[in-house]
Amino acid sequence: MGYKTIIEEDIDILVAGAGLGGTGAAFEARFWGQDKKIVIAEKANIDRSGAVAQGLYAINCYMGTRFGENNPEDHVRYARIDLMGMVREDLAFDMARHVDSTVHQFEDWGLPIMRNTKTGAYLREGRWQIMIHGESYKPIVAEAAKKSADKVFNRICVTHLLMDESKENRVAGAVGFNVRTGNYHVFKSKTVICGAGGASNIFKPRSVGEGAGRVWYAPWSSGSAYGLMIEAGAKMTQMENRIVLARFKDGYGPVGAYFLHLKTYTQNCLGEEYESNWWPQLTEMVGKEYLDIEASHLTHRPIPTCLRNHALINEVNAGRGPIHMVTMEAFQDPHLEEIGWHNFLGMTVGQAVLWAATDVDPKYENPELTTSEPYVMGSHATGCGAWCSGPEDVSPPEYFWGYNRMTTIEGLFGAGDAVGGTPHAFSSGSFTEGRLAAKAACKYIDDGKGEGIVVSDAQIQRRKEEIYKPLETYKVYSNEVVAGSVNPNFINPRQGLDRLQKLMDEYCGGFGVNYMTNEKLLQIGLKKMAIFGEDLDKIAASDIHELLRAWELKHRFLTSESVFQHTLFRKETRWPGYYYRGDAMKLDDENWHVLTVSRRDPKTGEYTMEKAPLYHLVGDMEDKDLAKLKAEGHH
Repeated sequence: MGYKTIIEEDIDILVAGAGLGGTGAAFEARFWGQDKKIVIAEKANIDRSGAVAQGLYAINCYMGTRFGENNPEDHVRYARIDLMGMVREDLAFDMARHVDSTVHQFEDWGLPIMRNTKTGAYLREGRWQIMIHGESYKPIVAEAAKKSADKVFNRICVTHLLMDESKENRVAGAVGFNVRTGNYHVFKSKTVICGAGGASNIFKPRSVGEGAGRVWYAPWSSGSAYGLMIEAGAKMTQMENRIVLARFKDGYGPVGAYFLHLKTYTQNCLGEEYESNWWPQLTEMVGKEYLDIEASHLTHRPIPTCLRNHALINEVNAGRGPIHMVTMEAFQDPHLEEIGWHNFLGMTVGQAVLWAATDVDPKYENPELTTSEPYVMGSHATGCGAWCSGPEDVSPPEYFWGYNRMTTIEGLFGAGDAVGGTPHAFSSGSFTEGRLAAKAACKYIDDGKGEGIVVSDAQIQRRKEEIYKPLETYKVYSNEVVAGSVNPNFINPRQGLDRLQKLMDEYCGGFGVNYMTNEKLLQIGLKKMAIFGEDLDKIAASDIHELLRAWELKHRFLTSESVFQHTLFRKETRWPGYYYRGDAMKLDDENWHVLTVSRRDPKTGEYTMEKAPLYHLVGDMEDKDLAKLKAEGHH
């Protein structure tokens, strides 16, 4: 067996995960750490890994400050209203003030960005989105990271963080295994930048059978960003803030370019506009502040995404589904028709194939929309992730503890999905967060904070036995299979994943129950999760590939448990359309205009939950600004 081979590295900066966050970290670490040893460990291959693997048709986060389009404060306001008030504004502002320089770098490296031929500015898809020819987006960005790192280890599944034995609560590296050879990899490191992925496939997906891989977020994103940090005892925030996407049915094709660029719109099965019918009921649930149609119209402030979902879900429940995207009008224009298809061929080929296979031509038939199962990932449009320090010049005292993007574990930094409270970062913002984390990690080392780390052979050996235990379990008990893959002594990763998805769907507000849960359901779910956790000790892997699936499942489990705990703690419905607390259906700003923070004790597995203050550092538009816009004739 390959796991008899141990490969050890002594390094300064370990970048765990090489999506956009990790590549940004490696690139910037070299700039500030000329003399430092920088190593990347990536589960797949850096050239085609992470959420951008298949390509992207737009960069969704670009201010355009040099063209006079937006400033960072505008972006904070936008993210804040979309997240129903819940944003770490120091982190969001910090990302937004640096993101344009990241995008300009991408263009310098060869990424083709479309331009407005009249103004010379980047071609906009929406207020924050610029259009790119992005099939090779990831390989272009990966090249810069590969040139920056001393070594890139592809095919390494990082399973655990190592902890320093000379100082409490300080990171000391990470361990994992090669998913092809089975070799055991030990990275002893002064700092770790976690750029691993968020969680898809923790809730039961709408796609089943042979379509099971067709989900919205990257199917290989197994919650490792969260699993690694939760298991080590890092504080997490906003893990209840899962996201549900409105997408083209079954192919999960994105709708942004259609709404923004093709100017399409939706209607119910009767051909009616339906959203406005639900605004009065929603205003009662969430208050006028979050659904002020007049203010939204005057200030280009969008209706929060979750509230649009709420209208779609309720319209279908009222028997007026399916909801259609009206494409037949836009597709009469050959140029717009071409853009509509390119949008999929550049990043979601499966949707184009599905339409072709099911004889749907959007020029002659309006395709169906639906809502997805929930996802937990903090770089797109949600706020879940680790509780991280912000920048010194912006953050209030409760949000700052020495080094930007450092978690509550010393020397452990986050980027992308790993960082909580920075929604609407997307690909460019994740890369930017990687840069910010790397700069801070270099300073941490330069300040002498990474000296004297002790990692005993006992810790390394203990983790090794833990990692490869599923292979041993299979070897010992495989001859006791009673039928098919049923064994009284173990479960396999597929059985475990089915069980997790059913639990999350039925008790934690998945699509199968119309995103509805309550305190009683959550408590039953947590009880079942505890029993499931015991069974996970008996998971078996027949080969190295199943060993990978076993550890992905363990990370998904830790993530899911955190989602349960946070959803139980926040006793209100803050994001109708993402999930509902049936026993607390209204938004409750009086008691819950706060961030939620949790910590799982690494020794006992017990959770502690707390409220953290929510500071609004960026001012909102005041009534006089609205009055001024009205006076100027904006109606």
